Amino acid sequence: MNKAQAPFGSWRSPISSDLIVGETISLGGSCFDGDYQYWAEGRPKEGGRTVIVRREVHADGTATLVDMNPAPFNARTRVHEYGGGAYLVHNECVYFSNFADQQVYVADAACNIRQLTHCPDLRFANGVVDEAHHRIIYVIEDHSGDKPEPENLIGAVSIETGSVTFLTQGQDFYSSPTLSPDGRHLAWITWNHPDMPWDGTELMLASVTGDGSLGDPERIAGGREESVQQPSFSSDGTLYFISDRGGWWNLYRARSDIEPVCEMAAEFGVPHWVFGQSTYAFRRTPQETDEIICTYSRNNESVLSRLDPATGELANIATPFTDIDGISLDDNGCTLTAASPTTLGAVINIDHASGAYNVIKTSCALNLDAGYYSIPEAIDFPTADGETAYAFYYPPTNKDFEAPKDERPPLIVMCHGGPTGATKSGLGLGKQFWTSRGFAVLDVNYRGSTGYGRNYRQKLNGRWGIVDVEDAVYGARHLVDRGLADPGRLAIRGGSAGGFTTLAALTFENLFSAGASHYGVGDLEALAADTHKFESRYLDSMIGPWPAAIDTYRARSPIHHVDQLACPVIFFQGLEDKVVPPNQAEAMVAALTKKGIPNAYVPFEGEQHGFRKAENIKRALDLELYFYGRIFGFSIADTIEPIIITNL
Repeated sequence: MNKAQAPFGSWRSPISSDLIVGETISLGGSCFDGDYQYWAEGRPKEGGRTVIVRREVHADGTATLVDMNPAPFNARTRVHEYGGGAYLVHNECVYFSNFADQQVYVADAACNIRQLTHCPDLRFANGVVDEAHHRIIYVIEDHSGDKPEPENLIGAVSIETGSVTFLTQGQDFYSSPTLSPDGRHLAWITWNHPDMPWDGTELMLASVTGDGSLGDPERIAGGREESVQQPSFSSDGTLYFISDRGGWWNLYRARSDIEPVCEMAAEFGVPHWVFGQSTYAFRRTPQETDEIICTYSRNNESVLSRLDPATGELANIATPFTDIDGISLDDNGCTLTAASPTTLGAVINIDHASGAYNVIKTSCALNLDAGYYSIPEAIDFPTADGETAYAFYYPPTNKDFEAPKDERPPLIVMCHGGPTGATKSGLGLGKQFWTSRGFAVLDVNYRGSTGYGRNYRQKLNGRWGIVDVEDAVYGARHLVDRGLADPGRLAIRGGSAGGFTTLAALTFENLFSAGASHYGVGDLEALAADTHKFESRYLDSMIGPWPAAIDTYRARSPIHHVDQLACPVIFFQGLEDKVVPPNQAEAMVAALTKKGIPNAYVPFEGEQHGFRKAENIKRALDLELYFYGRIFGFSIADTIEPIIITNL
C-alpha cells in the first residue's frame, strides 16, 4: 500500500485523544488472596476514580470480575500526597482508604461496605495485617491540631472496632511496615528532613509484645548516605531489603552481619514516590526452599528473574516485557503489571512451573495495527562536562503517511517528573499520539534520573535547573546532528518537575521554539514555601538549604528571568494542586502576557497534581497539539475546539 505524502505533524492518526481517554485505564496493585485475584484500576471516564477489581476463575475456565468499591467510593490515599498502598486484602475482605474522607472502609466478599475508622484528622496507607492482634498496621498521617506540618507515624487499626493505636512516632516519615512470619517482629523504613527516601533512610526492627506494643527499635541498616527500601521477611524469618550501599539498589539480608544477596550494576529498587512498591517477593518451592521472584533494570529496561537466595544465582524468566512492577505471588504463579514497546500496560500472571504468561487485564482493549507504533531506541549521548546522558528516541511512525523527502520532523523533548524519577520504554499512547502524527520524540533520562545507579542519581544534587536542562538541550542537538529533527521546530514539554526543566530550558537556553508546561514549577521560592510536607525540604539537596540559598533559588527560577524567555508557551494547571499551586502558572502567564510573548493558559477545576478526569486529559492533549500547529505553522488533521493564544 502506497503511503500518502503529507508534512510532519499533519498526519491523521487513529490514536486520538478520545481513544486515549475513552478506552484506557491505569493498572496497579495486583495481588492474590485465596481463590481470588485483585488489582486497582484508575478510570478517567469515572472522574479518575480508583476501583479495586476482584477476579474469580470458575471451574469451566471463565472468569468473573467484580468492582469491590462501587461509586462513589474511590480507593486512594493522600498520605505524603502522592499516596499509593491504598488497599489490602485479607480473608476475602478489601480494606481501602476512601479518597473523599481519607478513612478506612472494608468491603466484604459480597461487596457490602462499611466504614471502619472514624478519625477525620488521620490518613492511612501501606497497611499490613497483624492476625495475632486482629488489626492492620498502617503508616498514618496525623493532621490534627495547629501544627506547622502533619505528623507521620506507624499505628494500628482494630479490624473489629476501627479504633486506632499509635505504635511508634517521632521521625518525620515512615514507610513499609512489615511483619515477620511469626508476627513477633515488625520492620519498617524511616527518614527525616531534609532527606528524601532515595537519599538516606533507615531500616528499623522491633519486637511485637504480647499486648501488641513495640519493644525498643533497633537500626538494622541505612543512614543519610544509604537508601534502604522494601523490607521483607523470608519464610525462616530472615529480614531482606534493598539498599544502594554498593552504588546500586541491590538485595541484601540481615543476619549476624549485612550480607549482599545479589550484587550487580543494576537496579532492583525504584524511587519511593508512592507506597506499596514491590519489585521482589518470596516463593516457597516444592522442595521446601525459598526462591525470590524479582525484577531488575539496566538502563531502565526491566528483566524478570528467579533468584536463589542461598547462592545468589540469578536466572532470567523469558518475557517480552521491558517495564515491570508490582510483583505478588501465590502457590501457583506470579502476578505483576508490565508493558513492552509494543504492548500497553497490563496485569500479567506467570505460571511458576512453565514460565508461561497470561494477560489478565489490559489498560486498553484496542487492537491497533502495529504500523502506527513507534518503537523506541535506547540511546546515550554526550552532554556537558564530558559526561553521558540517556534517553529513548521515538521516530515519527504512521503506516499511512510519509513526509516529503527534504523535510525533517518537529521534535518534542519530553522531561519526566520527579525530578528523581525515570522514563521507560513500555508502550504509552501519550507518546504514540505525537509520533503517529509525524513528531519525533526524545524522552530524556537526564542526569539525576533513577535506573543508572546512585552516582548518576546524585548528579542533580545542587544542580537542578542546570544539568537536566543541559541534557535536554544536548539531546535535542544530538538528534539534529543525526538529521532526525528540524532545528527550527524543537519543542520541550514536561509535567511537575519536568515542567520546571521545560520552563528553565525555555528561559535560559535559546534552542527551543515552543514549550508546554503541565503543572510545572516557575518559582522555586514559592515551591519551597508552599508545597506539602513530603517535598518541603526536597530542594535543600536539589538547589540549596532554604532560605540560606535564596539567591540561588531566584537565579534558577524562570519567573525572575522572563526577560530571557522569548518563545511561546502553553500552561496546563489543576486548580486544586497542593504540590505545585496554581499561582506558579498564573504568575508565569501574567509575566509572558505583559512581555508580549504568545502564551495560553488552561486551568482545570477539580484537578490536583496530575490530571485524572477524562475530559481534562483529552482537552490537554488536543490543545497542546493545536498550540504546536499554530506555532510551527502546519495544519493538524484533528478537529479541535481552539483556544485563544494571547499575543499571537
